[in-house]
Amino acid sequence: MSTPYSGATPAGTPQGYAEPAPQNYAAEHPPGQPVSGNIATPTTAEGRPAVEGTSVGDLIGEVTRDLSTLMRQELELAKVEMKSEAKKAGQGAGMFGAAGFAGYMVLLFLSIALWWALAHLVGHSWSALIVAILWGVIGAVAFVMGRKKFREVNPKPERTVDTLQQVPGALKPN
Repeated sequence: MSTPYSGATPAGTPQGYAEPAPQNYAAEHPPGQPVSGNIATPTTAEGRPAVEGTSVGDLIGEVTRDLSTLMRQELELAKVEMKSEAKKAGQGAGMFGAAGFAGYMVLLFLSIALWWALAHLVGHSWSALIVAILWGVIGAVAFVMGRKKFREVNPKPERTVDTLQQVPGALKPN
């Protein structure tokens, strides 16, 4: 047996809000006239909505419904586009990762080849030390350049902050 606080409802009991009953606006619309909007507002010969006899509340309600539908559709479109672009970006990042690993392997084997080539001139121990020092210098230069770039980074989005500060002023009447 369920209690009112258990969250369970008996089978067949409606849960949440019911969908509004669909209204047949086509039946109210005179045949042969063009239709606009969700509620089948008749239009004039110039293509404008024929709003004589329609209350302001009905017109505002229609505009509100249209804007709500438009926003939902735009958000859904944005989600689909972002998902598609994210998939492309993920595939591109995977390819860059594969290219980076391949480049690492090339550098590894070129370093080993340099080590063996230098071994004929100065011996194996000294050639390994020379290759290690060469890579140490390259790493130190990359570190200094990277640190310089990070010091140039500004974590505060300046343009966004400026435009957001302008929004309240734009909403105030003049």
